[in-house]
Amino acid sequence: MRAARIIAPGRIEVENVALPEPGPSQVRVRIAGCGVCGSNLALWSGRPWFKYPAGAGEPGHEGWGFIDKLGSDVTGLRIGERVALLSDRAFAEYDVAEADCLITAPNNSTIFPGEALGCAMNIFQRSKIAPQQNVAVIGVGFLGALLVQLAARRGARVIAISRRPFALEAAKRAGAQETLSFGDPQAVRSRVMELTGGFGCERVIEAAGAQESLDLAGELVRVRGRLIIAGYHQDSPRQVNMQLWNWRGIDVINAHERDSHRYVAGMRAAAQEISTGALDPAPLYSHGFPLDSIAAAFNAIEQRPQGFLKAWVYPGGGESIHQ
Repeated sequence: MRAARIIAPGRIEVENVALPEPGPSQVRVRIAGCGVCGSNLALWSGRPWFKYPAGAGEPGHEGWGFIDKLGSDVTGLRIGERVALLSDRAFAEYDVAEADCLITAPNNSTIFPGEALGCAMNIFQRSKIAPQQNVAVIGVGFLGALLVQLAARRGARVIAISRRPFALEAAKRAGAQETLSFGDPQAVRSRVMELTGGFGCERVIEAAGAQESLDLAGELVRVRGRLIIAGYHQDSPRQVNMQLWNWRGIDVINAHERDSHRYVAGMRAAAQEISTGALDPAPLYSHGFPLDSIAAAFNAIEQRPQGFLKAWVYPGGGESIHQ
C-alpha cells in the first residue's frame, strides 16, 4: 500500500510499504480520508524529542473508511462497513485498529474525521454548558467552530473571539451572537464585560493553544465560573495568573482525554448528533488534498490561508478540493 512518512522536519514522502495485517482483536480499514490536526504540526515542524523518520502513516489519527479485513476473534462487525477508527497511522491507504476503537460512521456525513469530532463532543460535555449562560470561545478553527455550534444549540449566548475575519464569519453561521476580533485583548475584555453586565462569562473555552489566549481567557471568566482549556499547548510551558484564578474561585478543566474509551464514546456521540442533524460540521471542511499532496495539507494548516478551517487527506489522486 501507499503511505506518507515524515522523514525530517518539513519533509514528507509517499512510499510503498507492506499492507498491515490485523491481529486477532483488530480490524483493517481501507482509508477513505483522514483529517489533519493542529497537533500534527509538532512532528511536521520538528521538536527535539522526536525521532525521524516517523512511522508510515503517522501521525494521522482522524481516519475513516471501510472495513477491509477482520481479525480472527472479531465479531459484530462486517466487511464493507463504513467506520471511523481511533489509530495514528491513517495517512495511508490502509490502517488497523482494535475492534473496540471503531464506530459506525453516520450515513449523512461523507467526510467524518471521527477523532476530531469526538474531541469536540468530549470538551463540550466537560464544559457543562447550560441554556442562557454566557459562553466565550477564544480561537475559531475547526474545533472552536464546532464548540460554538454546540453551545449555541444548547441555548447559550455565545461570544466568539478570533483574529481571522473569515473565522468570525464562520462563527456567526455556527450561531455566535457576538463576534470579536482578538487584535486588541483589552478591547475584547471591555466588550465582554459590557455584554455580561460587568460579571464576565459563566464559561470560557480557550481553543487557540497560545499564551495570550490563555491570558485573555482567565480575564473573561466570572467569579465561580469555569475555564475550559481545549487548545493544545504544545510549543512551550505556560504561565497563568494564579492570583486572579484564586480570587475568582474558578474551576479550570483541562479537556484533553487520554483514555481510548473516552475518545470512542465522544466519537459515537458525534455520530449520533450528526445523524439527527443536531450537529453539522460539513460547512467547516474547507481544504481536501490527495495523499500525494499531503505536504500542501500541512502547509495549509500551518499558514491558514483565507477560508481555511479544516484540511483532510484522501488516498485517491486528483486535484486539491477547496470547498
